[in-house]
Amino acid sequence: MQLRYNYRAYPDASQRRALASAFGCARVVWNDCLRHRKEAHAAGMPYVTSAELSRLRITQAKRTEERAWLADVSAVVLQQSLRDLDTAFKNFFDSLKGGRQGRKTGPPRYKSKKDTRQSIRLTTNAFSLQEGGTVYVAKVGNLRVKWSRRLPAAPTSLTVTKDSSGRYFLSFVVDTEPDVLPGLRTDVGLDLGLSAFAVLSDGSRIDSPRFLRRAEKKLRRLQRELSRKAKGSKNRAKARIKVARQHAKVADRRRDWHHKASTQIMRDNQAVYVEDLAVAALGRTPLAKSVHDAGWSAFVAKLEYKAVKHGRTFAKVDRAFPSSQVCSACGFRDGPKPLRVREWTCGECAAVHDRDHNAARNVLVEGRRIVANGRVETSNACGVPIRRAHVPAQHVEAGSLRKGRTIQTGISGL
Repeated sequence: MQLRYNYRAYPDASQRRALASAFGCARVVWNDCLRHRKEAHAAGMPYVTSAELSRLRITQAKRTEERAWLADVSAVVLQQSLRDLDTAFKNFFDSLKGGRQGRKTGPPRYKSKKDTRQSIRLTTNAFSLQEGGTVYVAKVGNLRVKWSRRLPAAPTSLTVTKDSSGRYFLSFVVDTEPDVLPGLRTDVGLDLGLSAFAVLSDGSRIDSPRFLRRAEKKLRRLQRELSRKAKGSKNRAKARIKVARQHAKVADRRRDWHHKASTQIMRDNQAVYVEDLAVAALGRTPLAKSVHDAGWSAFVAKLEYKAVKHGRTFAKVDRAFPSSQVCSACGFRDGPKPLRVREWTCGECAAVHDRDHNAARNVLVEGRRIVANGRVETSNACGVPIRRAHVPAQHVEAGSLRKGRTIQTGISGL
């Protein structure tokens, strides 16, 4: 399996200039190649291959006066930018053909030098780990890195990123074996919410930290200061960075908390079941700010990859499953209830239920059934059965993840 390890980097002034040049050259190659393909498509010509683009927009472009400065950066940076464009086109075409899961992917777009987040990708022949703890990047130099933990294996690729707050990060992709934990006899169902971040089927609750809500007062003050600065001025640029740094702190705290909570749940249980929430739809409701502050999708993604990493079972219960309507004691479906109803009494067996705890218990039962059957049947709007496959995490062997998919392990060295 592939894991991604992120570390904070501290380049000096000359290295920052070199990285800025590399970011700009990668952006120019992306835009030139994208423009070439769009013009060819508009003229009715065949799809321009990567080899042709590499020859015209990189090799020959370096010999022209207009693009001679492309030779100042590593050729690997330019080639990887072209490969990233190929990946973007492939995702777009697969999405059109229905071969890509999730929402439709749009066509690649031009990159702007005004983008606050920039990055370059490097292969192993353009970077190396030095004995002194630095990382050598071709035509940039030895970057000082804060190593918060050791890499489990030699990295296969490196991404250098500058975020909107001006911080630099090195992201290493590592091929490693799963770290299987000792087996347990416990399993748990999770009901994610806003008043409590999660309620477990065993009755325990995880309080919502609400990092964004707690930082709103300072963010409002920084946003007011930003709005008072003249557009295009250096003071406005400084104020923008202050706002970006505050948002970065909120995101880092949330990510760190997600990692700790998801790791604890995976260590304490052999199987974890969670409801597949429609987060994108909930993000368009009046509860949008609280939904995004909770970060359910990121938390579930961490549960999913840690189940693979530690040899645990993980399954998602279909979002159409009425977890809040069914009595977990007798199975009677008592109908939908508004969100203000936090406790209710079953009309069949008179059992009194806490809404979230009852939902978590139902998710546990449904998750067990999914894993036991391997497949689950639901019905669409016309009542036609639909079969969805669910693969338990413990059956995923090393290296069996989709090609090109890399698991993010979080930012280290903050």
